[in-house]
Amino acid sequence: MRRYLIVDDNRDFAENLAEILRDAGHEVALAGDGAEALALARGTRFDAILTDMRMPLMGGAELVHELRRLDPGAPALVITAYAGDNDLEAARREGLVAVLQKPVNAAYLVELLEAAQRDGLAVVVEDDPRLADNLCEALRSRGFAAVTAASVLETERLGPVQPFCALVDLRVPGGPDGAAMQRLAAKYPGLPMIVVTAHHDAWPALPHQGFFHKPFDTASLLAAVERLHGARAPSPVPAP
Repeated sequence: MRRYLIVDDNRDFAENLAEILRDAGHEVALAGDGAEALALARGTRFDAILTDMRMPLMGGAELVHELRRLDPGAPALVITAYAGDNDLEAARREGLVAVLQKPVNAAYLVELLEAAQRDGLAVVVEDDPRLADNLCEALRSRGFAAVTAASVLETERLGPVQPFCALVDLRVPGGPDGAAMQRLAAKYPGLPMIVVTAHHDAWPALPHQGFFHKPFDTASLLAAVERLHGARAPSPVPAP
């Protein structure tokens, strides 16, 4: 049994989804706004949180940020009816398992919630947009969330997240080979890193927990990620 928090001012939608999840044997708490959600999260450890983006008083991006301060390891998903929502980018910087458009496919949403991993945020540093998207999708399929950077500079702009690992292209714009690894090591001391590269003459100067030449076997890469996740130190339980 898992425990979920659903935050949506559309009570009918929230109740319908809650019924599906309860029928599957899970516990569900409902909140109609951000303040109610934060009150619930202060005393309960949720396996995943689903929130609408647009709600009165506190939007989904702000709510995810505040929830992460209470429980950094909680995986979050957001739903929105507005593809061009300006707050979506802020929410993505918090590290999301998924952003889903309304109307939501309930079966797919339940699948994502059931797969969502606590303390499952990874950093993906890759300047090839297609490969970065593919890596994020592969991580999502295993319940992991991701934040991305396409250059050395962008690694410095990553938000106040707590990743359990990083997938790092050894050669990205903005510095010499391995510069992105060095920035991540300074920003997140002790962060385990898996290196990917298309250059057979390149080798990381810093310690790493995996090395993959492009094109690599995605299943093997994900297996390495899952090993690191299994060895992680879990985040603290929220105080009541």
